[in-house]
Amino acid sequence: MKGAHRVIVESKKIKYDFIIKRNITVIAGDSATGKTVLVDLIREYQRYGADSGVNVSCDCPCRTLDDEDWQEKLERISGSIIFIDEGNRFVVTRKFAEMVQQSDNYFVIATRENLPMLPYSIEEIYGFRQSGKYIDAKQKYNELYHLYGEISAEGIEPVHVITEDTNSGYEFFQTLSKESGISCESANGKSNIIQLLEQYSGKQESVLVVVDGAAFGAEMRDVYEYLRTNPQCVLYAPESFEWLLLSSNVIPGVDVSDILRNPEEYIDSREYLSWERYFTKLLMERTAENSVWRYSKKKLNPSYLSARVVQSVKKVMRLVEWDAKAEFDTIMQAGLAQAKEDDSLTVDDAFSQLKADIACNKAKC
Repeated sequence: MKGAHRVIVESKKIKYDFIIKRNITVIAGDSATGKTVLVDLIREYQRYGADSGVNVSCDCPCRTLDDEDWQEKLERISGSIIFIDEGNRFVVTRKFAEMVQQSDNYFVIATRENLPMLPYSIEEIYGFRQSGKYIDAKQKYNELYHLYGEISAEGIEPVHVITEDTNSGYEFFQTLSKESGISCESANGKSNIIQLLEQYSGKQESVLVVVDGAAFGAEMRDVYEYLRTNPQCVLYAPESFEWLLLSSNVIPGVDVSDILRNPEEYIDSREYLSWERYFTKLLMERTAENSVWRYSKKKLNPSYLSARVVQSVKKVMRLVEWDAKAEFDTIMQAGLAQAKEDDSLTVDDAFSQLKADIACNKAKC
């Protein structure tokens, strides 16, 4: 199943209107926010049609699934959007995850629990926001996440970088960080992110955490709770490292701009359980015939560590100020040198003057 599908569900008392574009969508949020009501309305329409007093509008069938004989029912459903209410315990099982991977359906799961067996995107975790009698799906988590919203306009100036990846992504960010005078380490898997972040609790140094947003959904709630009490830590969650490379548009002969604009039109849910897997295969296929740019998940071709690629990726990560620490260290060294040359000038005074001069140059005083 591919594409974005608009779903409108309404009765006399309430209306839902939202778009589903990936194979796994999670509706989270507190109780009494409308999750169960939505599933109940679709179930009533599924049973009684127009006689239910409910209208469901979508370009593909909308179905519901519950605990009773769920495996047999799911095997018979194809090309549909399947809604599952919270409380159905099968959604946390390995068997359900296996059947989702083999399915050509989209799944909308109402739950407040994490679903570690499923690689769902942080961009497809929704809550319902009510406005009068109209309810619309409101995204809770965005690509660049900081206290339920985007990073501030000033951006983040990282002193430390943590990557979820242990292979090519880590290798790239290790190189980028080293050039900027920043430390970089791998968490060796997304489930270890919080454990590693604990080392920075209570410290004022800024920490940038880079993860594959396309498959980080199950970790998002716990990581969010940590970030909420540790504002010096910021999560950056692009679709994947491969998506970053493709978005940089720096690889010769590889132009996938149409795909990047509307990935849902190209990614078949039966073939790819997550978008991260699709972008990995896309990059590998598009560079397979070029020995200089051939991409491997385990070991980066040196071309990807070139200054040109690094600078292009920095531009994609536009809200991250990679060179701030290096600039700060330069100011400190220059301040010390200037203070030594001028006995009447304290280190603090020299530091402040140099910092003001640099700020003035940036603003083109």
